[in-house]
Amino acid sequence: MTQRQVWRRSLFTAIAACLVILSLDQFTKWVVLRELGPGGTRDEIDVIPGLLQFIFVRNTGSAFGLFQGSSDVLKVVSLVVIVALAAYYARAAMRDWVLALAMGLQLGGALGNVIDRFRHGYVVDFIDVPRWPTFNVADSGITVGVVLLMYALLFREPRIERELADDPNQRRIATQTPREDV
Repeated sequence: MTQRQVWRRSLFTAIAACLVILSLDQFTKWVVLRELGPGGTRDEIDVIPGLLQFIFVRNTGSAFGLFQGSSDVLKVVSLVVIVALAAYYARAAMRDWVLALAMGLQLGGALGNVIDRFRHGYVVDFIDVPRWPTFNVADSGITVGVVLLMYALLFREPRIERELADDPNQRRIATQTPREDV
């Protein structure tokens, strides 16, 4: 696989992951706001009684309910994080589809939550499990993305580097050094 093919596959992976998380997040929040939010028809939906329920929570803070009431500051922080993720992706994630997937999940989650902050002034959280703060699909995408990113950075050699190391012609192109055998 050439460097260009790896780049294309990584870009497709990141965009697809971002769009899937963002779409699922916004759709589920729309349903929750309609059914459980202000003026909704119910207070909760028991999905698995005693283990999983959906409730409506206005989160004006950050993850795990920290910094409540700091929505304006968190809007700016969220936008900075999104730009940082995009910058990191442009450099590192294009080398490997696992990094691209991790970054796409994180970017989709960050976008989902920042859309809420601008649209509602708070993030809509609704997934409630015992002994854990209420969360949403965007938070799940961010969490899975961070775990994948840690795995990729700690335990995985990016595929493009392995392939370039195995092919002297690709290595020469990638590093732009003259061939020694010419």
